[in-house]
Formats: sequence, structure tokens, C-alpha cells
Amino acid sequence: MHTLEPFYNWQHIYCSEQDPNSPFHGRTYSEFEFSQTVYNYYIHPQWDEFGSRTLYLKVLMADYEERYIVIELLGEWNDALENDIMQLKREVLEKFMEQGILHFILIGENVLNFHFDGTDYYEEWKEELSERGGWAVCLNLSVSSSLEFQQAGLNRYLPLITLKDWRIYKPFHLFKKVGIVLAYSLPGADL
Repeated sequence: MHTLEPFYNWQHIYCSEQDPNSPFHGRTYSEFEFSQTVYNYYIHPQWDEFGSRTLYLKVLMADYEERYIVIELLGEWNDALENDIMQLKREVLEKFMEQGILHFILIGENVLNFHFDGTDYYEEWKEELSERGGWAVCLNLSVSSSLEFQQAGLNRYLPLITLKDWRIYKPFHLFKKVGIVLAYSLPGADL
């Protein structure tokens, strides 16, 4: 797992540690000191912790003008034991919402497992975004995690989208592509 790095081809456009509006502003990273773990496996030091012991993230892009953000996730998304959605919403998502972000793309291809607990924070987040004309999606969640996600009915609040070639897009084009896919899959969506 220590070889799984966050996507870095957009760093010339955006770095969350240099963004004064980011909860990760001012963080410094080592390329050589591995201290964070998932399942007792060390992970690459570029991933950011936000209060979960099993789920980490990297903000790949935050565009305050276009009002969207792209966040890559790594680890175990565990709402049952860790209440990860609550931690993620309170410690990261709400901070960006306060800065005007309305559109959230969560990339979940490195989410190894998902464990369901309840819908409260998903419902709350969707309602807050819908009131402002926003949306959130989870992109490329693994097959096993997406099955549990769908069985819990969470895709009503956080739609699952598959877009395997997302890395070929520039951030704005990915945002537009996801918006189009979402509009076709959810008729009447206010984009």
C-alpha cells in the first residue's frame, strides 16, 4: 500500500497544502518517512488524515470560481465503527462548503472496503447541497464496496459513477464530464 500515491498530475494547478481555504493548508510532507497505516500497512506520506483511523484522502482540486472539488480516497470507509462519513463531512466537506464549494467528486477506486451504519450524514449532506443547487458523486468505487453501498441505498444520496479514464481529463473537464453523466443518470438534476 505504501506505493499507492495520490494522483499528482494536477499539482501544477492546485496543492491543498498551499490553499489558505483548505483544512490541510500549511501541511508538509515527507517522501521518505512513512508513519500512517491502514490495516497495519504503511501508506504513502502524501495522503492526508482527517480524523479517521482507516480512511485517508487527498484534495486533488478545489476550484472556488467554478465551485467544485475533487477528492481522492484511500483505505477502509467504515461508517459502522469509525463513523467516517461524519468525520469526512465535519472536518473536510463542510470547510469547503463554507468557501462556496457546491459540487463534490469523491474518487473511491482505492477504497478497499465499505461498512454501512446509517444514512443520517448522507441525507444531511445531500439536502444541504440540493438546497444550494449542488451535488456530490462517488467515482469508481470498487465493486465490492459499491455493492454494499447500493444495498444500503446510499447511492440515493451519493450517486456512484464509473469513469475509468478520469486521469486523462483536466480538472475542469472532469467536473463537466461528471456533471453530464449525472444529468443523464438523474433526470431533473439541477446542474
